[in-house]
Amino acid sequence: MKFEFWMGEKMSLLIINTLEKNDPLAKEAIRNLSAQTSLYTIFHTMEMKIAPCIGCNACWLKTPGICAIKDDYEKILKACLQHDTTIIISDTSLGFINYKAKNIVDRMLPLATMYTHIINGQMRHIPRYEKKFQFGIVYSGVVDMKYMEQWLERFALNFNGVSIGAFPIEKCGEVSLCT
Repeated sequence: MKFEFWMGEKMSLLIINTLEKNDPLAKEAIRNLSAQTSLYTIFHTMEMKIAPCIGCNACWLKTPGICAIKDDYEKILKACLQHDTTIIISDTSLGFINYKAKNIVDRMLPLATMYTHIINGQMRHIPRYEKKFQFGIVYSGVVDMKYMEQWLERFALNFNGVSIGAFPIEKCGEVSLCT
């Protein structure tokens, strides 16, 4: 199976791998993704300390745009701001992304402000940055595809972004970034 998404000229890619660094499927997906662009960064999070969001709202109220938790995640958030597309590679648990990927997604809260507005009949956070993000998930395991796609679209919208989709790693013989 091949999956593609538009990268455009000189667009950059952030790959966040929550699987083991030597996992054969993750290595293949990373190799295929990174081969399509010279502008990429890879984080292997298995050995990184990434705590879950504690909902303190400091990133909105006390230190706007900066998470109060000081751990390895800060590097990932900064990289997200520097790249056009972010792909998270995750296995699944209970039909959804693993806890490490969920921690990463939840900790992206500093990209938005606490203020909301209505867009197309839906309440959304006002983005902190004018940047248009692209988010995608490459997953290993079983998911409810309809739910995963809907969740990813709603997540991306909250950060002034677009979903490029969720793709099964087991069937992705080739990953292609369209240019």
